[in-house]
Amino acid sequence: MKHARTAEELERTRHAGGFTIVEVVLAMGILLLGATAILGMLTFGAALTRSAQLRAAAASAVSAVEADLEQVLFPFEDGRVGEPVEITDRPVPDTPGVVYSAKAVQNPDRPREYRVDVSFSWNSAGVQRTRSYTTLRLRELAFGERLRREFVEKTGGFEKKTAEVAVEQE
Repeated sequence: MKHARTAEELERTRHAGGFTIVEVVLAMGILLLGATAILGMLTFGAALTRSAQLRAAAASAVSAVEADLEQVLFPFEDGRVGEPVEITDRPVPDTPGVVYSAKAVQNPDRPREYRVDVSFSWNSAGVQRTRSYTTLRLRELAFGERLRREFVEKTGGFEKKTAEVAVEQE
């Protein structure tokens, strides 16, 4: 009888002793499915991050061009704001490799108002790329120049104004 028990125990330990090949393949399939989903999300997240970086750089370039246009589009000559100048292939400030061109067209109904067509161009992977937008600008003195005239020329400068305030406080 001792011999029967040993065979019975061997039979029991053989069935309870590990995983079957079906269980291992099923576990690997579930692991593979989870890893694929995680890699897909990481790739999607990286693409979104890159897209956001490119959009932020484009918005920064447009802001830089708007500020530059305010300074150079309408030159100040002989005490008055002159006619708009055509800008061709001017480098975009703080954006290497990108240039812009701008052309202003006067609105016949409003002589101070101009439609300005702005075109960006750059090389990417050996291909010339361009993007354009249109904005409205008024023919007027640039904001920075107006401030300079208001505070520097009329009052004699910031230093003089500060000295006057110091004398009044004494």
